[in-house]
Amino acid sequence: MLLDKPVGITSNHALQAAKLLYRAEKAGHAGTLDPLASGLLPVLLGDATKFSGYLLEAPKGYAAEIRLGTTTNTADAEGEVLERRPVDVSVADILAVLQRFRGVQEQVPPMHSALKREGTPLYVLARRGESVERAPRTIEIFGLDLLGFNEDRAAVTVQCSKGTYVRTLAEDIGKALGCGAHLSALRRTATGPFRIAQAVTLDELTFMSEAERDACLVPPDEILGQFPTVRLDSGAESRFRHGQAVVVPGLQIATFRVYGTHERFLGLGIVTEAGGLAPKRLLAEGHNDSPTG
Repeated sequence: MLLDKPVGITSNHALQAAKLLYRAEKAGHAGTLDPLASGLLPVLLGDATKFSGYLLEAPKGYAAEIRLGTTTNTADAEGEVLERRPVDVSVADILAVLQRFRGVQEQVPPMHSALKREGTPLYVLARRGESVERAPRTIEIFGLDLLGFNEDRAAVTVQCSKGTYVRTLAEDIGKALGCGAHLSALRRTATGPFRIAQAVTLDELTFMSEAERDACLVPPDEILGQFPTVRLDSGAESRFRHGQAVVVPGLQIATFRVYGTHERFLGLGIVTEAGGLAPKRLLAEGHNDSPTG
């Protein structure tokens, strides 16, 4: 299901609340949002958790506010102010700098992040006053556009690859402008094929009937729209469900969304070099009858 996480709670808090409302035995989310951030948090329930990795790898979209002239130790509004500088930049200056940050680039993850060093999250080390070297990671900014600029605040939209830290991007934009900056607000607007307009809030879910909640659920195969489809007859479906490779003439080596009779989504299959379609990720039999089972 697609949750609109509010500001002020962790992603795990939001996940546990949704899991309780749906009475799901297992649940996970596809991409952490800091407490400062709001917006689209895909929550995977039951057997759909098998496909969380595909959403974690998916591109993301954000609406962000960057406050120029003030730097903090966390690169966002939750940190301690390190320095304040006058802001003497124009819209043209900002547009020119944004252009420089589009495309493939290397980004150094912040110390205040959940990345781990020898099993310890970096944010724990940062709270102790420690700083360790972080290897840069390759990211891509597909889109970076200015929505508005007023005094010391710039509103931008960001479309980016997985692993992009928008607060680091905000900090780097401030450095490039020569006045410093931090991320003052962030809202995730897209994850892979999903958009914030499809999401519901925890408050909305709380006051829904069980049937209304279930109507908010998205079928797990919608996560996997990048893969082509193949359909099996009843005999092949049975063998595939039991972990056996099946022969489907004409398939090239690739990953497929696999459907059985009555358009039931079975899971993902991969064509082997021997030409058989073998199970890669299977939904448990009966999953389609129980959205959270």
